[in-house]
Amino acid sequence: MKIRDIKTFTVDCFRTNWVFVKVYTDSGVDGVGEATLEYKEKALVGAVEHIKESLVGQNPLEIEKHWHSIYRDAYWRGGAVLMSALSAVEMALWDILGKHLNVPVYQLLGGKVNDTVRIYVNGWFAGAKTPKEFGEKARIAAKRGITAMKWDPFGKSYLEISNKDLTLALECIGEVRAAVGEDVDLLIEGHGRFNIPTGIKIAKELEQFKPMFFEEPVPPDDLDALKAVRDKSPVAISAGERLYTRWDYKRMFDLMAADYIQPDISHAGGIMELKKIAAEAECRYIPFAPHNPSGPIANAATLQLAATCPNFSVLEIMYSDVEWRKDVVNEQLEYSCGYMKIPDRPGLGIEINEDECAKHPYKPHTLRHYTGALTDIRPAKTKFYF
Repeated sequence: MKIRDIKTFTVDCFRTNWVFVKVYTDSGVDGVGEATLEYKEKALVGAVEHIKESLVGQNPLEIEKHWHSIYRDAYWRGGAVLMSALSAVEMALWDILGKHLNVPVYQLLGGKVNDTVRIYVNGWFAGAKTPKEFGEKARIAAKRGITAMKWDPFGKSYLEISNKDLTLALECIGEVRAAVGEDVDLLIEGHGRFNIPTGIKIAKELEQFKPMFFEEPVPPDDLDALKAVRDKSPVAISAGERLYTRWDYKRMFDLMAADYIQPDISHAGGIMELKKIAAEAECRYIPFAPHNPSGPIANAATLQLAATCPNFSVLEIMYSDVEWRKDVVNEQLEYSCGYMKIPDRPGLGIEINEDECAKHPYKPHTLRHYTGALTDIRPAKTKFYF
């Protein structure tokens, strides 16, 4: 079996563009992966083209060998663009291997530890602006059976936050807590936006709401800053969506800078790299809570991985999505009482429809975090999954 081609499919999904990668073989067994990078898609597609040059004609089943060679030969190691391209191709190779052996990918990683995984939802707040509107959106989600939800209540703030804006953010969290009661976990997103004293100040204010964790309170560039916040925070701190590979995570683990780790399967190196990162976290009794707000193929791959990790804690997933998600993939999600079932189909258990992907071509989108448009995460017409 040899790789004969690799193609990318860039699909508009309102807040960003999904970037799907498909690896074709000469035996007719093809695999899919996802490299969705939250913007910078053109650079990402170019990076996949470079990987294609080295892989066409190679045996797709030699996954570890290819990963090592691509990572080593990039010279400029790591970073979001190169690692996302590599992550997607690696996922696709696991998909090919699973289909070739007619088993789900989790079986190739040692089999299931978990038949189901707990989820928390992102995007449930779409369109909300005021604290009361957040409360109403949260109440609707809870009635649908959601048991954990995440959002960023901090408006346009960057590095520091005024007392007025902090009071508004706390009012928002209070409305959500009142709406859903004590049985729903709240996860507060910081989007890496604050300096050390502000992060500590916010963390202390959050304690009254009993959050599951406060995510990425400081920018991802300095893990010492993250540790400084964690050391003085009365609530658990999570981070890691903007770290790449086990080498980035080594320093986080050495510092014990976070209580939950959140590597992203589309950015940190793919399935096996996250398996290695999760194993190192397991040695330190750190829960594994993958970052997963992207598209359906990343979600499918993360579910396969989560099935095999003893220290898996909770998985992020989008609460709703563009209507055409159901057209561009044959996704089959099974959800009940806050948990998602691990699919048992061969490979990753998901396929893309190339013709449908072409109907939703690339559109430029920009970062919303500092513009006041953070909650404009979904179009008016969406499909709810739960």
